[in-house]
Amino acid sequence: MKFAYRFSGLLGTVYRRGNLSFTPDGNSLISPVGNRISRFDLKNNKCETFPLATRLNIVCVGLSPDGSLAILIDEEGAALLVSLIGKCVIHQFHFQKPVHSVSFSPDGKKFVITKDHVALMYHAPGKRREFNAFVLDKTYYGPYDETTCIDWTDDSKCFAVGSKDMSTWVFGAERWANLIYYALGGHKDVIVACFFEENSLDLYTISQDAALCVWQCDTELDGLKPMPRKDAAKGNSAARNDDEFLEESKGEEIRGKANPNEQEARNKVKYSRVAKYFFNKEGDFNNLTSAAYHKKTHLLVTGFASGIFHLHELPDFNLIHSLSISDQRIASISINSTGDWIAFGCSGLGQLLVWEWQSESYVLKQQGHFNSMVSLAYSPDGQYIATGGEDGKVKVWNTSSSFCFVTFTEHSSGVTAVTFTSNGYVILSASLDGTVRAFDLHRYRNFRTFTSPRPSQFSCLAVDSSGEIVSAGSQDSFEIFIWSMQTGRLLDVLSGHEGPISSLSFNPMKCVLASASWDKTVKLWDMLDSWRTKETLILNSDVLVVAFRPDGQELAVAALNGEITFWDHENAVQVGSIQGKHDLQMGRKELDKITAKQAAKGKSFTTLCYSADGQSILAGGLSKFVCIYNVKEQLLMKKFEISCNFSLDAMEEYLDRRKMTEFGSMALFDEGGGGEDAVAIPLPGVKRGDMSYRHFKPEIRVTCLRFSPTGRSWAATTTEGLLIYSLDSGLIFDPFDLDIDITPDNIRKKLHQKEYTVAIIMAFKLNEKKLIQEVIEAVPSSEVDVICSSLPDLYVEKMLEFLASALETSCHLEFYLIWTHKLLMLHGQKLKTRSVKLLPVIQFLQKSIQRHFEGVSKLCEWNIYNIKYALAISQQRGMKRLADETSGGDEADFDSDSDYLMQEVNKDKFSS
Repeated sequence: MKFAYRFSGLLGTVYRRGNLSFTPDGNSLISPVGNRISRFDLKNNKCETFPLATRLNIVCVGLSPDGSLAILIDEEGAALLVSLIGKCVIHQFHFQKPVHSVSFSPDGKKFVITKDHVALMYHAPGKRREFNAFVLDKTYYGPYDETTCIDWTDDSKCFAVGSKDMSTWVFGAERWANLIYYALGGHKDVIVACFFEENSLDLYTISQDAALCVWQCDTELDGLKPMPRKDAAKGNSAARNDDEFLEESKGEEIRGKANPNEQEARNKVKYSRVAKYFFNKEGDFNNLTSAAYHKKTHLLVTGFASGIFHLHELPDFNLIHSLSISDQRIASISINSTGDWIAFGCSGLGQLLVWEWQSESYVLKQQGHFNSMVSLAYSPDGQYIATGGEDGKVKVWNTSSSFCFVTFTEHSSGVTAVTFTSNGYVILSASLDGTVRAFDLHRYRNFRTFTSPRPSQFSCLAVDSSGEIVSAGSQDSFEIFIWSMQTGRLLDVLSGHEGPISSLSFNPMKCVLASASWDKTVKLWDMLDSWRTKETLILNSDVLVVAFRPDGQELAVAALNGEITFWDHENAVQVGSIQGKHDLQMGRKELDKITAKQAAKGKSFTTLCYSADGQSILAGGLSKFVCIYNVKEQLLMKKFEISCNFSLDAMEEYLDRRKMTEFGSMALFDEGGGGEDAVAIPLPGVKRGDMSYRHFKPEIRVTCLRFSPTGRSWAATTTEGLLIYSLDSGLIFDPFDLDIDITPDNIRKKLHQKEYTVAIIMAFKLNEKKLIQEVIEAVPSSEVDVICSSLPDLYVEKMLEFLASALETSCHLEFYLIWTHKLLMLHGQKLKTRSVKLLPVIQFLQKSIQRHFEGVSKLCEWNIYNIKYALAISQQRGMKRLADETSGGDEADFDSDSDYLMQEVNKDKFSS
């Protein structure tokens, strides 16, 4: 098995904090998700997470005007310059202090960042060839408190900066003779946003107390006069003299004064306040938290802490509409280039909305799990992933688009386990509310609810391969409950364990249930033998998780002592073990008083999963690492680091020495806690810590691992969200049965000689995907039948695997379907004998064909509908023309009849 898996997607989390940004074409949205960024393609309904990450959570994102570059800045001020085209990091830089906002100039030559009480202007990377991509141009002083927001004029001559000291400053990007700086007051609270009017120096400022000031400038943009060269040279030389003693040049410094004297203000630009408006006239006061302004349409959007947002038309302040999207604070707002779509981000719920304000409809509405995810399950064809979270919700995600398309909210407490039935159309979920629920993916409803005679908290769930028997384990009564899917009735209660049931797993090939418990035993129950225990396996420690191999011949068990044991369950014999405690490589939490090495002695794997072919096993637990072991050799093959986000707890093995004092870690002392400054140490077993602390850091952990049935990817539910790792076939050269004559030239020579079967076999031996594709697509469709019949059995499986991957991306749909059909018809009986081994390949093929079927069927339905509509219109026109000729009147306008015809066609469409 190849292990060239790489990070390919982040599901389950759509927005955390920071500013949302539309791309210049207005069709895609960039959203910060923890320490990564995701791009939502709103036209094609797809989402992708970039394979790059900052060290801490991202707080601000700046996009270049051409959409090719982005600057990502984290909580401590570390910045990454990222190419949105190549999806890679170009440059790293540290601003030394937290940054509040970043903005590129409209011409793309400069960008400004705000930190502390200063604004720093840099030369934008990419426009000039420089060794250092971030070259400081000017430093602007003026505000007394922290700066909050930035906006540029359309011609990039000036920019405005808002501050927490209730003032707004207008600075010149160059030293203009009549505008170097200008300070504006008039507010009684923190400035949230400031916006220039289109092609003007007129300004709007908005404060947190929901007040809007309209400022008019007595000078147009064309009226800005360049500074005489002598004065500019004086300023530059003064800046140089000050910087001689500094290691890094600060560039030119511009120091603003809030109250300049008359001589300094003479012949300078002047602002006057022409209006002041208030958003909360009825007295329903709440804080204004975010705002966005579209200059061409004069549309102002403001968001509030209560989840309400207003749309106003400026400068007259006409209310267009006011709506509520949630009861949580709106953290970020962005408007696309055309002004049609408005994006809202709510960090409290992790909610992302894109609203089309003219039609008052959602373009995108996505929300992750409010609390951490606990469990996941792949559908049998690998197209969908179901997740359950501590918020009581069950969500279903599409793996190709990365969007959640249905959410079930029937559970009233945390969901502990989810699973699909074998047909893929039913999802089962177990919860701490004492119910197991079955959801129908056709009608999106909860059609069965399974309960126990006495209320029990269900900790685990399993369904047999036929989908008829549902079992759930209780963590308080130590019993296993068995229900019938058909009737919903409780069939039996299996008792015998003396501790909480931690895990259940059905044998894929037999009706045998394995149950694990904290009583240090694994019991095997034969469902067809009067519900009696078939076997009891005794271990040395509490059992946390069990998993059957896909062929049902082996059972893997993870225990509290960190050991994974493998059992031949038919003979109750242990066949192998892996001591994986040291592979977990635990991190030390901030509040831990013992080292990570000592803490690791009590840690173990909490989730296990076999690969699709059964040769390897995935294991994860309370660590940032996921380990993959070879079962036969019992060796660690690879460790995947699922996160490098130091905003999470337990990421470092050793505590940061800078945060250590003579009395211990600074995290153990609560700032401003009065006389008793020490922080209470959480009790053992506490999973998420105390959210009432001033500094709450979620702990990194892996709660569930699952391999895709296709064998092409695996997924993990973690503190960061649902991470997907896919097989990267382009990374490695892996020839098969290679000899000296197998070369690309020889393969093309055979192809030219029309020896297609030989050319295909040689291409598979070289195992280069592009060359295989070139050979297969050169075969005439009339020859496919003959080639398929003469293809050796060894290469039939390889051909099917290639066809499955090619169908995902190729536009030659009919051609590849002919190949698939002929192969399965000619070799179906032989393939059936190796069905267990070939199952991942067949499921991968089914997933690819099903995806095309859904897309083509929608297109065909739409085309049929359009043809019917066109025929109906042409028929109506003919009738009108005939009526006009007989009556001799003018040709009437039949547009009014089109609505009636549309209704008739719609009726016909829905009835069919």
